[in-house]
Amino acid sequence: MDAEVWILGGAGRSGRAVAAELARRGVPAVLVGRDAGRLAAAARPTGGRTVVADSVDATAAEIRRQRPAVVISTLGPFTTTAGPIIDACLPGSHYVDLANDVAAVSATLGRHDEATGAGRTLVTGAGFGVTATESVVVKLCADRPTPLRIRVDMVPSLAIEAGVVGAALAGTILDGLPGVPGGGRFQGRQIADGRLAPARIGGEARPLTLPDGTEVTTASMPLGELLAAQRASGARFVVSASSEAPSTPLLRAVLPAALALLTWTPLREFAKRRLAGVRIKAADRPREHSWGHAVVTWADGETREGWLRLGEAQAYTGAVPAEIARRLLAGDGRPGAYTPAALFGAELAEACGGDYLPAGSGAS
Repeated sequence: MDAEVWILGGAGRSGRAVAAELARRGVPAVLVGRDAGRLAAAARPTGGRTVVADSVDATAAEIRRQRPAVVISTLGPFTTTAGPIIDACLPGSHYVDLANDVAAVSATLGRHDEATGAGRTLVTGAGFGVTATESVVVKLCADRPTPLRIRVDMVPSLAIEAGVVGAALAGTILDGLPGVPGGGRFQGRQIADGRLAPARIGGEARPLTLPDGTEVTTASMPLGELLAAQRASGARFVVSASSEAPSTPLLRAVLPAALALLTWTPLREFAKRRLAGVRIKAADRPREHSWGHAVVTWADGETREGWLRLGEAQAYTGAVPAEIARRLLAGDGRPGAYTPAALFGAELAEACGGDYLPAGSGAS
């Protein structure tokens, strides 16, 4: 039992993707969640066992009792779930999550000394966005002095499953950035002169021509990539952007007023309940590849640009935590709190199916 990897939220889409990737690597997985029937159905293809826990507190109690070797959390919103799950993991279990917001990523990285003292590893941002963009930064900055400026762009391509938004995703979308310095709860963020500073959500809009010739527009979002890129490079100025950000002039104009309304707690809770019940239609992925992109500029004016080409973003979000768990089981990690490429280097992205492309290269 000590060598088990637990997947919290194991019956969900991300949990199932991680379980499939772990099975492909020959690593036993335990699916943890609330619904025994859904867990059993999700575990059937891999033959793994299940643990039923109907709340975060119950899940934490089971972790303390059974002491799995690695816990992979797909349970959002991570601003509320990561803390108690990490408390339960230390000092007995390594912890990996899929967080991709500044608040949750920052809080987990802030527990570096605690994890080091416990002799365990915490990895946050082990999904598509953080890993894809941070890895390009690490690749571009290898054997180079500290850069001055970085912009990272994530361009996911994923198929949409029919269903409802759900409370966890609704909370992630509408809770903003509680407790994050450098601006208001519902403002964006950038790194300016080495510190978190306010930024407009949907600002810094920029057209990108992908290596396959596809054109997209990315705009700024307060994503975990912001912290990952800064920590991996030491750059004094960093912007994180996404093709999923609101980038049209109309949306950028009305967004500040709409976000300001969310500061009223009753309205925010009402909006979260309504959003959680919204039904989502199934849809094919919009393009063949997903992309991570970075532009790095040094004080002397030198600029380097690079791309990471991936397949379907959800599949990659399964591969990254599975590969990290395999390496942690093998003793290849080190104590402390990290983002994926900061711990395992740029080659982690390639081990999970990514291909680096220099600027200006075509994609076949």
